[in-house]
Amino acid sequence: MSVYRGLIGCVLLMAGGASPALAAPSGAAARPSSIADCRDLRIDPPRVADGPVVSLRLDGGNLTVEDAFAVLTAPRLRVRLDPEAVRTMRRYREDAVALVTRQDPPPPRVYGWNQALGPLKDRSIGVEESAEFQRRILASHGVATEPVLDGAITRLALVIRANQMARGHMGVRPELPRKLLELVNKGVTPVLPQVGSLGSGDLQPMAVAGLVATGGAGACAGLSRPGQATLVAPAGEILREAGIAPLELEMGEALPIVSGSTVVAAGHVAALRRAEAQADHAEGAFALFMEATRAEAGSLDPRTHAERGIPEEERVAARLRALVRGSAFMTGRTRVRFNPDDTDRIQDAVSVRAAPHILASLRQNLAHSRQVLRQEMNASTSNPLLFRDGDGQVEFVMGGNWDGAVMGHNLDALNAGLADVGVLSQELSARLLSSRWSYGLPANLAGGPVGLNSGMVQLQTVATALIPEMQVRAFPSGTLSRPAKDGQEDHNSMAMASLRNLLANQERLDTVLAVLYMMSAQGVDLVVRGIDDGAPPPRLGDGTGRLQAVIRSRIAELENDRNLTGDLQEMIVLVNGRGDDRLRQAVRGTPTTPNPALTQTTATPAR
Repeated sequence: MSVYRGLIGCVLLMAGGASPALAAPSGAAARPSSIADCRDLRIDPPRVADGPVVSLRLDGGNLTVEDAFAVLTAPRLRVRLDPEAVRTMRRYREDAVALVTRQDPPPPRVYGWNQALGPLKDRSIGVEESAEFQRRILASHGVATEPVLDGAITRLALVIRANQMARGHMGVRPELPRKLLELVNKGVTPVLPQVGSLGSGDLQPMAVAGLVATGGAGACAGLSRPGQATLVAPAGEILREAGIAPLELEMGEALPIVSGSTVVAAGHVAALRRAEAQADHAEGAFALFMEATRAEAGSLDPRTHAERGIPEEERVAARLRALVRGSAFMTGRTRVRFNPDDTDRIQDAVSVRAAPHILASLRQNLAHSRQVLRQEMNASTSNPLLFRDGDGQVEFVMGGNWDGAVMGHNLDALNAGLADVGVLSQELSARLLSSRWSYGLPANLAGGPVGLNSGMVQLQTVATALIPEMQVRAFPSGTLSRPAKDGQEDHNSMAMASLRNLLANQERLDTVLAVLYMMSAQGVDLVVRGIDDGAPPPRLGDGTGRLQAVIRSRIAELENDRNLTGDLQEMIVLVNGRGDDRLRQAVRGTPTTPNPALTQTTATPAR
């Protein structure tokens, strides 16, 4: 009804009046829109492009990181439970209900089934109160605030949770994960708040997801259909529009929805996908910088990196060698052709020589993220859990499998690695401003007369301005536990804060990398322009030549000064790859495809 009240209010306001229910108190500003009334919320693009259906089958043990990437990018999904997983879930569920409802002997006291939650864990819940208890868990736990999560992350969280439930150890009916997947398959996305989760289970956002699945009040959802406008409205309206019947929860089913750091896991996947692209671009931008400064190739010598014995370092150096392979820029002859005084370099600065080591550290963090996520997505992350004893009888075990500490600390490490890459990239772009540090490039990379032209100095300042922000947001939230809930939850991983900091820094890093790309491309052009000996210009490397071509296809060389804001935005688009992934493909040396993420995928082959 809030949508219709809002429409009536708009009509009255346009007519010169105001609805009494909507009018602000005298002397007070009108209340802003919020997650509470589903107004002006955006979780997806206004219109979702069509594409092939990505199909997955979940069995609780075989969801891969690549499958999760596909969920993030697919406009249409068809996800279902494996039949054997359904049978496993039913067996666990039947035995669990029989255990907690038996009369003689008395049933065990089980958290969230016949006992209350949190500090109230010692309060009993009767069987006759169970259905109402489930509704109240979701209503009470769904208290949080904006900003809201990206719709792709939310959909992935539902898929991950369904896969975790498919293992059977949470004791829920198959109907529950099937309902979560029905939302995904029909384009319904709960509007999940980011602020509230302490990383000790994503209680607040997942409670809102539960409210949407059950048609509860106080939750918003989006409906996205390829080729149509995305609609955001109260959950009940969206379910009716999508033809989805709300699910009625039964004993013990609300807690498995909210218990577990599922939203953090989904956000971690999204951050990993973006970070892998940013690691590629860090290498690409560095290789183009080496060309612009005519750097010494000795720092890439494979013998040096083999001696260190770090596989990621050896691979980074090998990729950099491939990018600059065939370069005539990084030779003594070109150095002297451009700058006759450039004869005593001996070796480059630390930022240049140590770059393979720094970039290797980031690659190690990325590899560890993949391992952590592969385990997390295929594990039962709830409390309590059901297991069978040696006689095949089920028993409830209370524990802490919902905790997000492992993911949170990994997110902090990944954030630190990306922040360090940002610092490195900013330092490299700063070197390009200096004629001394760049071995003779015009001051500020000015394309015309220096002085009359200020060049790219203010472009580089954009990167410099972002670095302190990145450094502040890279502080590890996992060291900042806060006790909560009357001491019952006295240690919290704060993993959601770690995720939010990381996602924010990734936005900043795209800009820092874009600045280095732009300035390196300008440096390359200035080297060519500065050689006037009549001989053909030097050749770029195999990979750096591709990079220069992609950049120049969108951004013209800077001759006399112009406002570079639009050029920077174009470069950021090339870096983030939204709609144009040519630059990353140029780094990787792979053919460009229109949208490589939109491919048919099967998580678990038929058995």
